[in-house]
Amino acid sequence: MASAILIQDELEIPAIGDLDEFRRWATSDEFLEPGRIDFVAGRIEVDMSPEELHTHGKPKVEMIRVLANRVLELDLGELYTDRTRVSCPQADLSVEPDIVFVTNETLDSGKLRLVPKVGEADDRYIELEGAPDLIAEIVSDGSVRKDTKRLPGSYWRAGVREFWLVDARREELFFRIHHRGPSKYDPAPVDDDSYQYSAVFGIWYRLDRSRNARGRWHYTLHEKQHEETGR
Repeated sequence: MASAILIQDELEIPAIGDLDEFRRWATSDEFLEPGRIDFVAGRIEVDMSPEELHTHGKPKVEMIRVLANRVLELDLGELYTDRTRVSCPQADLSVEPDIVFVTNETLDSGKLRLVPKVGEADDRYIELEGAPDLIAEIVSDGSVRKDTKRLPGSYWRAGVREFWLVDARREELFFRIHHRGPSKYDPAPVDDDSYQYSAVFGIWYRLDRSRNARGRWHYTLHEKQHEETGR
């Protein structure tokens, strides 16, 4: 078992031996509030950097706005965001993604379950256990290797059907939808207008941004249905 880890002389991570111990700590009242702390393939990864407003927060809000409207309109399932802990024992993984979506079918089948808070009333949950249908990550300076190298493989091993990746830190916006292939994630189909197909939502998406009248970034997640293909 590893010894406790002290971060920035004030935040202490207790001795953690495996995923089960990490999950018990992560869902307890002793868990550290600030930052994001993940358990990825036996490694605890800590990102204490503040969320950047215009390259992380704003694209996330736009994506949640559009996806939440679709989920609500069609009664597709449950959409979650910040501080939603997802644990997948088969992938040795416990993380707090930027966006998580679970279909009603996945919940009804038992492939993913809502973990209740111990000792609380009904409908008080603190964790998702299993594989969500979709996870989206927005890259920050402190999460580049994790979001682009380590997490995709872990999400694939966990059985997550679709993985979205956004990087808005540069002048050219990066937005990519990935479908779960036989051994890794494969890029989703792209049409002539740069829309990418989401198999989970059954529709095509394109994320754009432009400067508003005050020079700040404005994001728009577009949806499009292909009439000739039915998708």
